[in-house]
Amino acid sequence: MVTTAQPATTSTFSPLTTWDGWQQFVDTPHTQARDAGDQEWTLEQREDYHARFVVLKTPAMETISTAVRRLLLLNRGQQGGARRGLIISGPATTGKTTAMQQLGRTVELADRRRRPDQDGRLPVLFITVPPSSTPKMLISEFARFLGLPTLERMNQIQITNAVCELLCEMGTQLVLVDDVHLMDTRSRAGAETSDQLKYLGERIPATFVYSGIDVESSPLLTGVRGSQLAGRFKIVRNQPLRYGSAADKQIWHDLVHGMDSALRLRRHRPGILVTHAAYLHARTGGRMGSLSHLIREAALVSLLDGTERITKKLLEEIELDTAAEQRARAPHRRRTPPQRQP
Repeated sequence: MVTTAQPATTSTFSPLTTWDGWQQFVDTPHTQARDAGDQEWTLEQREDYHARFVVLKTPAMETISTAVRRLLLLNRGQQGGARRGLIISGPATTGKTTAMQQLGRTVELADRRRRPDQDGRLPVLFITVPPSSTPKMLISEFARFLGLPTLERMNQIQITNAVCELLCEMGTQLVLVDDVHLMDTRSRAGAETSDQLKYLGERIPATFVYSGIDVESSPLLTGVRGSQLAGRFKIVRNQPLRYGSAADKQIWHDLVHGMDSALRLRRHRPGILVTHAAYLHARTGGRMGSLSHLIREAALVSLLDGTERITKKLLEEIELDTAAEQRARAPHRRRTPPQRQP
C-alpha cells in the first residue's frame, strides 16, 4: 500500500510539474477584467492582469479537446491491451504546451464537479521529459509530481511500482507528457526511456497525451518502437495559423479581436489591433505564443511609460524571440528600433 501524498498548502510558486504547482494552476481563476477607468484597480494589479492576460481557444485547441474527450470514453472500460493516446505535434511557439495545460485544467475541473465529495483524487498528472532522460529520470518526474519520499533509496522498479499503485488508487484519468521530442530513441537511454513510457501506459489505466516539436519527423516514431507508438497514438498538428483564404483571415481576426477586447488600457482605442491584423500575422508568423508575447509586452510597456495605448510604432519596437525575428524582419525594416519618448 502506498500512502497517498497530499499537496502542501503554500502561497509560494511551484512548477506545474509538481502537485502543488498543478493545483495552484487549476485552482487559480482567470483574473477578472475590471473597467480600465476603475480608480481602485491599481497600476500593479493592471500590470499583473496584462502579464497573465487571456488564453484564447484556437481551432487546434478545439480539435485536441474533442479528440481527448473521445479517447477518455474509449479507454474508460479498457482493462487490458493497448489504450489509445494522442500526440500534439508542431513547430515551437505554436501553443502546444498551453493547449495541453488548458486541456488538463478542463478535465480536472470537470472531474471535481462530478465527484465533489471525493478527496484524494488526482484526475490529471503533468510532467515534462528531462533532457538526456533515462528511465529512472522519467519515472522520478512522476514521483516528484506526487511528492513520493525517499527516492534516493529506491531503485527504478520500486519507484515505478509505487507510482503506478498510487495513480491507480487516485483514479488518474489523464497523463500529460510534454517535450517528448527530447527522447532520442537512436540512443540506448532514449530507447529505454521510450520503453518505460510505453510500460507506464500499460500499467496506469489512463489516457496518455504527448506533446513535442515536430514529433512525426523525430526518431520517436521510427523503428520497431516507433511503429508500436504510431499504432496506438493519433497525431494532431498544432500548426501556425494561416492568413491566406477568407476563412483563415476570419479565424485570425477573431483571435486578434479577442485580445483587443481583453486589453484594459485607459487610452486604448477598441479595434486598433484588428486594424493591424495582417501586420500581426506577418510579424508572428501566425504563432500564438509569439502573438501573446507581442501584445502582452506592448501592453506592459504602455503601462510603464504612461501612454496606455498600443500603436503600430510600439509594436515595431517590441523584440520577439530570435526565431520569430529572423522569420519576420524584412531587409527594409530598421534593425535598430527608434527611441520612444514617454
